[in-house]
Amino acid sequence: MTQPLARRLGLLDAIVIGIGSMVGAGVFASFAPASAVAGAGVLIGLAIAAVVAFCNATSSAQLAAQYPTSGGTYVYGRERLGAWPGFLAGWTFVIGKTASSAAMALVFAAYVAPAVYTELVAILAITALTAVNYFGITRTAALTKVLVAAVLAVLVVGVVLGLTGSSDPAVGGLGSFTGNGWYGILQSAGLLFFAFAGYARIATLGEEVTRPERTIPRAIVSALGIALVVYAVVALTLLSVLGPELLASSSAPLVDLVVASGHSWASPVMRVGAGLAALGALLALIAGIGRTSLAMARQNDLPSYLAAVHPRYSVPHRAEVTLAVIVGVLVLVVDLRDAIGFSSFGVLLYYLVANVSAYTQDPMHRRYPRALPVIGSVGCVVLIATLPVSSIVVGTVVVVLGVAYRLLRVRQLFT
Repeated sequence: MTQPLARRLGLLDAIVIGIGSMVGAGVFASFAPASAVAGAGVLIGLAIAAVVAFCNATSSAQLAAQYPTSGGTYVYGRERLGAWPGFLAGWTFVIGKTASSAAMALVFAAYVAPAVYTELVAILAITALTAVNYFGITRTAALTKVLVAAVLAVLVVGVVLGLTGSSDPAVGGLGSFTGNGWYGILQSAGLLFFAFAGYARIATLGEEVTRPERTIPRAIVSALGIALVVYAVVALTLLSVLGPELLASSSAPLVDLVVASGHSWASPVMRVGAGLAALGALLALIAGIGRTSLAMARQNDLPSYLAAVHPRYSVPHRAEVTLAVIVGVLVLVVDLRDAIGFSSFGVLLYYLVANVSAYTQDPMHRRYPRALPVIGSVGCVVLIATLPVSSIVVGTVVVVLGVAYRLLRVRQLFT
């Protein structure tokens, strides 16, 4: 039996980690590609993504209360459905969020560094945040609090400046909500789901949260609700000032927002805010992936080398260092928009397993109506089907590779 992790996180710590994961990814990375496929219908897509995310969140919350250990849906799938569904959940989480980590590192570098140094700065960010995680989860939570506070302050400034500035009325405006068709709206919901996936990090930290049966459900629902309010306000502001077309082509929507509203002086502030948001998301991603990898390694679904817990700092240090190396390689080849689609594919499969697992729970452990995991499961399947074809193809290939790896591992263990 490997050394257990220490319970050091309270309710506020867990909520902040969830918000830091979601806000960093959503506000600064998801709205542009979602607007490109849905136009003003991105607002409907946001609502659909929120409904699916809420169903998934309630499933994750009641599962985490019953199984308060590291690994999230990897553990829930194993306990409720069997080893293979659990592996599928863990594998899709790890690969999807590894791509997300590379994307967040690139977002940070794109906002704060000259283009020629983007990859170098991204790798330095990964190295620095891995070091923070290495020295203990309480340091991760403390830094995340600082980052979340700074990001929310910057977003408030951006929204106020955008709504009170002198924007061009010929450019801004919502336009038709359904002009791009319902397929585009559903596709935008799939892309925007990427922005809601941060609450998964709370469940993966189940072994380090105090009173997990009470803390985790409250933290998941609270973080999701706060993030949804932030997204809705920012999305409405971006569309009203920039309009769907300019938003769709923007590589830095919040920067373009203050420029279009006549406040160019605030561009550096928005760039710093975007950089901090990306750092907050990356910090939480490293923590979550490390713990899921730890859980999988404990069951021999990943190399047992990754199951080590640092005797002093009580973190899965080998898993996190290995992740840092892989993400460092990915930043040299990954494209941000492709990474978002690929990540959504993996995370939606992950939550499909979570919803099915929650559906099988007995009444004693069920905290929410049984209809919610059914709605969540259907929503996950629909959103997967509407993702870009390239994301589906690449995601399917990587899932098949993971299945082949586990087949080899199982054969070695039983021969």
